[in-house]
Amino acid sequence: MAAAKSKNGSHPLPYLNLMVTEPFYFLHFLVFFSYFVVRSASSQEFSPDQSLHLLRREIQAILVFSVLMVVKFVREETWEAFISEVLLYAKGFLFAIALLIGYQIAFCYALAFLVIFVVAQQPPYEGLGESSHLTPLQLETVLADGDSLRCWLVEFRVLCSSTCIRTSRLLPDLSLIYSNRKISFGIVDLGHFPNAAENFGISLSGPFPIYILFENAVEVARFPDINCESKLSVPTITKRLLCQHFELDKRFIGYISS
Repeated sequence: MAAAKSKNGSHPLPYLNLMVTEPFYFLHFLVFFSYFVVRSASSQEFSPDQSLHLLRREIQAILVFSVLMVVKFVREETWEAFISEVLLYAKGFLFAIALLIGYQIAFCYALAFLVIFVVAQQPPYEGLGESSHLTPLQLETVLADGDSLRCWLVEFRVLCSSTCIRTSRLLPDLSLIYSNRKISFGIVDLGHFPNAAENFGISLSGPFPIYILFENAVEVARFPDINCESKLSVPTITKRLLCQHFELDKRFIGYISS
């Protein structure tokens, strides 16, 4: 949602504009809105008992979905992760309700969601905060030619990864708090430069994103660890976890006191 603000500036209806301009959101909106049309057309063929049964299941689904939304709103740290979870649950409930109307309709919805998955992708957060988008060559240049006392915390991402999209605003948010003359933040999209991954000791098989802290042009810390081969063993990435792993608070206090 913050991405909408970043994109549209003073646009009076940024969220509506984002829903219309982003295929991922627009296609989901069309599919979910189509339920009202399907429901209205199908209900004419239902008996009163069938209509009442369907209404009860719809109310139950709405109540359960609302509770899940509240839980996810509290637990998820970014809007991207929250929206991803909400859409996932919404698709599940819509499919389950569609089964009550007819198997053919449920199949059509499943097919529609599959098509959306193939042709559209959830957009990442596009705000930069105090971080910089860098190519691998630019990163190597700033590490080689920059101030030897400056650290760089760099996120290596591939935006075909849902995890990278869900965490796409973490580094920009951290940069707003911790960026100073001693530490800078950068983002490198290896999806555009896959051949450069090996230069930083990164395997394109994942897991992503990968965060590396460079000091004096040398890697001093990395998350997840280079020996971590399983995505299941990587803990959920949060701002608190990154702060602790890279000791950002300690570095910020050291900068203030120097």
